[in-house]
Amino acid sequence: MRIAVSSDMDEPVARLVVDELRHRGHTVLAFGALRAGDRKDWAWSAEAAAREVAAGRTEQAVVCCWTGTGAAIAANKVPGVRAALCGDAYTARGARRWNDANVLALSLRLTSAALLSEMLDAWFDAAASGDAEVLANIEHVDSIGVHAGAPVEERVR
Repeated sequence: MRIAVSSDMDEPVARLVVDELRHRGHTVLAFGALRAGDRKDWAWSAEAAAREVAAGRTEQAVVCCWTGTGAAIAANKVPGVRAALCGDAYTARGARRWNDANVLALSLRLTSAALLSEMLDAWFDAAASGDAEVLANIEHVDSIGVHAGAPVEERVR
């Protein structure tokens, strides 16, 4: 699988993400502080990785910043991206299963090597649910920005 990885800092955890994904057989496209010449700021680096997913050049992405929050917010601004900030394996599994997340957002501050391995195991072991309720929620989330400015009552019909 092709996976985009971004980080706003060249931290050991960010490098570990790249190494672990390659070890698992994935092709990694690096962005931000992980690639010479890129803009390193979290908003720009996370957007770059998310745009790879949205354009279909990668199947998924992992975006990192100190807390993971900014990277998740930036990635979620890209249409077609569902980024989930995860801090444990249960959340990572749920993000894939119930939210069909295609971008994993991580905290450089809080993610240890052991935790990263557990989260990646959970992320890749889970598949998006085909449950009608789950699919309806995902469809609604994807349509929220499309109806900008419309009253809530019109959007939820």
